[in-house]
Amino acid sequence: MATFVLVPGFWLGGWAWREVTAKLRERGHEVFPVTLTGLAERAHLAGPEVGLETHTTDITALIETEELHDVVLVGHSGGGMPVTQAADRLPDRIAKVVYVDSGPLPDGAAQFDIHPPEEQERLRAVIGDGHLLPPPSWDPADDAVGLAGLDDTALALLRRRSTPEPLRAATDPVRRTGGPGSGPRPAAGGTPAVPGGTLAVPGETPVVPAALVACTFPLDVVTAMMAQGHPFFAELAGADLHALPTGHWPMLSEPAALAGLLDEIAAGVRP
Repeated sequence: MATFVLVPGFWLGGWAWREVTAKLRERGHEVFPVTLTGLAERAHLAGPEVGLETHTTDITALIETEELHDVVLVGHSGGGMPVTQAADRLPDRIAKVVYVDSGPLPDGAAQFDIHPPEEQERLRAVIGDGHLLPPPSWDPADDAVGLAGLDDTALALLRRRSTPEPLRAATDPVRRTGGPGSGPRPAAGGTPAVPGGTLAVPGETPVVPAALVACTFPLDVVTAMMAQGHPFFAELAGADLHALPTGHWPMLSEPAALAGLLDEIAAGVRP
């Protein structure tokens, strides 16, 4: 039996993991789906001060309060950033970090920075002076690749239950403390890959193994992006790579397959 902490991507709450959670529990695992501050049933807490550090604390506080150890920490999409910071803060509690269509951004990088300038400009126009990032339209005509595999019921669920994301979750840079389990700092000329697919400080023993479940990118594209030093994937060189061809929201489009992969990944880290 493994202990999973499941962190959703932007605009979602723990509700998005419902089917995956049920299937993992059927296999005997302990599962904690997380709703980050300011989202879903916690949307009333979405003040302008809520940011990436808040979401990291949501995760570390859960792990510490529930006295969890050997955690398989799963981050989907934008949830990969607080998951990366949480693994940095509590490396001795984490057995493996699993990125679902996501990856560990390097120290000092923010999710918002990954967008091309024209997309940043568009988003800022939408946000205006506010502190919330509105959900997308959830219209396949606007995002056929990302929404692939979602039926009308799943799309209706997203339209009904998604909530605006605290803006600072996207604009705050990832900050790693430099303690054991922290990732490498960016170097001139790009972000160095980490041998063995672990999150670690250069010169120290890597202590937090990592895995990737790639959904919208084929694995050959992912490995090419790793070689090019893409900020999402550079640190995952040598990590356990798993393909789940579907859209960007696999917990809704392929929950059984995703649960099966997570079970397989957990089996590799059990004593």
